[in-house]
Amino acid sequence: MTAVTQTAPRPAVAKRRRRDLRSRVLTPYAMLLPGIVLFLAFMAAPILYTVVLSLQTVKVEGLGLGPDSRSVVFAGLENYANSLADPEFGASVLRVFLYGLIVIPLMLGFALLFALLLDSKRSRATRFSRVAIFLPYAVPAVISSLLWGFLYLPSVSPFVFLANLLNVPVPNVLGPNLVMFAVANIAIWGGVGFNMIVIYTSLRAIPSDIYEAARIDGATEVQIAWRIKIPIVIPSLIMTALFSIIATLQVFAEPTTLRPLTNSLSTSWTPLMKVYRDAFTRNDIYSAAATSVLIAVGTFVLSFLFLRVVQRRAFGQED
Repeated sequence: MTAVTQTAPRPAVAKRRRRDLRSRVLTPYAMLLPGIVLFLAFMAAPILYTVVLSLQTVKVEGLGLGPDSRSVVFAGLENYANSLADPEFGASVLRVFLYGLIVIPLMLGFALLFALLLDSKRSRATRFSRVAIFLPYAVPAVISSLLWGFLYLPSVSPFVFLANLLNVPVPNVLGPNLVMFAVANIAIWGGVGFNMIVIYTSLRAIPSDIYEAARIDGATEVQIAWRIKIPIVIPSLIMTALFSIIATLQVFAEPTTLRPLTNSLSTSWTPLMKVYRDAFTRNDIYSAAATSVLIAVGTFVLSFLFLRVVQRRAFGQED
């Protein structure tokens, strides 16, 4: 008695292979398609359009009063040269640089301090403390700027009222000498919570056996924090520092909201405020587009250089 071996017909095998190919190749791209479409529509296309606008300008003929007296022409890199030569743009970049020197170290320092305190063995009410520290981050920047603006304004500030009752002199934080610290305080108040959560999450991922071994060797809580916890969470500190640098270069809501309350904040106090003024007040969208491209390139270059400097320290643990 002989066994008969039956094989599947070749068309059936080919059909099954095509079906497997579609499931392995086409299905992932189909799932990625909505994200790709959204990226192209709301990220890539606006960026490309901004670059195109930055290479154009308006040519005015005569007095510029006729219907055909204004025309859009190719300007090349003229808008970029004008933006770089604009003293207002240079002054706004310098202000943002000084603003970042105030905000980033203090914000990350407070975030690290709070994270270490919450991760301490002696800490109490950690859930309430986490929510309380994180809560300012959930407040929109415009709302927080309004809240702090009324606290700064001498005519309505409860702090100024109490200081006047006690005959204690209070400096005008919205004056030209302190307004940068007033804006920086709002950013620090709103950003510490997010950075604290990132660092605290990294601390919670550290095995507790390491701490127990250090305590057996006689290490104090301060030594554990300084020699074990902080070195391990340095990658998280670098990531939060990168996010803080990008947010600092894009500061806009806080000074714009405070500007009606003081004369110390000009319409070009930050680079993005200058872009907004040129585009929507002076109706010069071509110059504003060139300035915005310069800001984007500067943000990318600064972030890239920062990561290059700290790359070995940040990603050394992954090797």
